[in-house]
Amino acid sequence: MKKTNMQSSKLFKLIVLALMGTISLLLFLLNFPVLPGFGYLKIDFSDIPALIAALIFSPLAGVIVEAIKNVLYLAIGGGEPVGVTSNFLAGVMFIIPVAVLYHKYKSVKSIVLGLVVGTVIMTIGMSILNYLVFLPIYAWFMGMEQMKIESVKWYTVIAGILPFNAIKGIIVGALFVPVFIKMRSWIEQKQVNVL
Repeated sequence: MKKTNMQSSKLFKLIVLALMGTISLLLFLLNFPVLPGFGYLKIDFSDIPALIAALIFSPLAGVIVEAIKNVLYLAIGGGEPVGVTSNFLAGVMFIIPVAVLYHKYKSVKSIVLGLVVGTVIMTIGMSILNYLVFLPIYAWFMGMEQMKIESVKWYTVIAGILPFNAIKGIIVGALFVPVFIKMRSWIEQKQVNVL
């Protein structure tokens, strides 16, 4: 009997992660730019299903949903590997602090604190990664010659990447808090079912 319960729990987890990954992809396709001059930086709400999965199961579940979304996006020809990798890492930096703090304290305050910490980590982390890794890759391998110029690279990070990730974290966080409050009892019920 116990083995059957474990199998059904694993099946439930697999189904939820696949479903959240697919919903995440659909939300990823609904995006919009927020910064003039940086139209390629677009906000979407695809991190919300990953956050829900991370709260129901574990931070790793959220990472898996982020991975499913980005692999599916690549598979349908929606992007190139550098941008997809960047999106994956940004999502991971954003959701892990939320999930860790929620699993430790299980409150709305921990969600809000996690969203603030996640936004700060994503904003700083993606600024550093873009400056040191992603923009040089675009310059050397993808024909964006202007990114070889230090002042252009610096401007792109300071005027584009940094404010974009801060704005994205604030907007997604502001939307997620009421979503969490509405779904809290369902999330907690699913946690009990899984345990």
